[in-house]
Amino acid sequence: MNPKTTTPRRERLAELLSDGEGVIIFGNSQPKLQKFSQDKNFLYFTGLNEPELIYFGIKMGGYFSETLFIERSEPDRIVWEGEKLNAKQATELSGIPRILHLDEFYPHLSMFGSFLTTIHTNLGFAELNKPPTLAMHMLEPLRTRFPQIAIRQLNDLIAPLRKIKDKWEIDQLQKAIDVTGQGIADIMNSAQAGMMEYELEATLFYRMQVNGLPHWGFAPIIAAGLNAATLHYGDNNCRINKGELVLMDVGADCNGYSADITRCFPIGKKFSPRQKQIYQLVLDVQKKIIAMIKPGVKLSELNKATRDGLAAALIKIDLIKNESEISRYYMHSVSHFLGLDTHDVGGREAVLEPGNVITVEPGIYIPEEKLGVRIEDDVLVTKTGHKVLSAAIPKEIADLEKIRRQAPEK
Repeated sequence: MNPKTTTPRRERLAELLSDGEGVIIFGNSQPKLQKFSQDKNFLYFTGLNEPELIYFGIKMGGYFSETLFIERSEPDRIVWEGEKLNAKQATELSGIPRILHLDEFYPHLSMFGSFLTTIHTNLGFAELNKPPTLAMHMLEPLRTRFPQIAIRQLNDLIAPLRKIKDKWEIDQLQKAIDVTGQGIADIMNSAQAGMMEYELEATLFYRMQVNGLPHWGFAPIIAAGLNAATLHYGDNNCRINKGELVLMDVGADCNGYSADITRCFPIGKKFSPRQKQIYQLVLDVQKKIIAMIKPGVKLSELNKATRDGLAAALIKIDLIKNESEISRYYMHSVSHFLGLDTHDVGGREAVLEPGNVITVEPGIYIPEEKLGVRIEDDVLVTKTGHKVLSAAIPKEIADLEKIRRQAPEK
């Protein structure tokens, strides 16, 4: 990411503001002895993947001014932490000309307190019995001294910007998807009965690492047998038995953009008749939903069509008697926006537009049969319809069984 990408984003952000409105975005703090991961809104508007930074933009008299606050370098800490981002580097990387230090943030903000009506910030969410988020903590003095200022969630303002992906963003998503697909192929080609779920996870993570993608987009799910019927299973620590179906819900992160792919395959040479039956009906519904995707369609329409399709299929195979019972075996939405966040900004009633990227992920979960099937692809909405970004990752039964026949078996 560079200023040619992020500066136009901040210009569009400025157009959304009225006089007296400001934007404050807090970068994430550096966790102790852990890899750093940046706040996604901060990354989107600045391109800076460094900790302890603050962005402040304000619109007054029709003019938008912006300031980036960075840490002061402490020479005696360099041997421990390395060099800090300096002002010249910050401007070169972000395109923001005005750079101040963090200890100047409150004095600088105080100058504008009397003029501000609204601050849009990455407040996040914290329950009342939990510590406040960084933004809540940092803006409490402003709330106390200038009670006329309304403090709003930034996502409510910028959702229209982040929902529409530009070419650079789509390229990052495509790389994340492609590398994820390569890792899925590695797993399908090598998985054997007796292995642990975390061994399969490690196979995909290795593929990510050698392709220069050191982060997961989200905690991976590698679930065999009964575990696949738990929607957010994440332990990945059970032994995989012959004849079980393995569900993998995984996604690599590329420059902050997350893939989100789910594939299922049998441990053995082929699906059992029951696994094949459930898998095929889920796949058939998924294909129908993908075919519906085009500008003007509501996510809620996709959800209704999914529930109706799965219910009809389960009635046909006598798993349920009427449509109202579908919630026993399918209990989540079929789609969400995808981008910097795995569940990206955008509401459930959103109307699809060109440049949106969404998931399509119907599933059927039958714990009494130790069986769970979900199939998920990542889909770009185009001007005339859609493009499946994950189309190269096999999902047809014949293709999966061909791969498994060639895999080693104990």
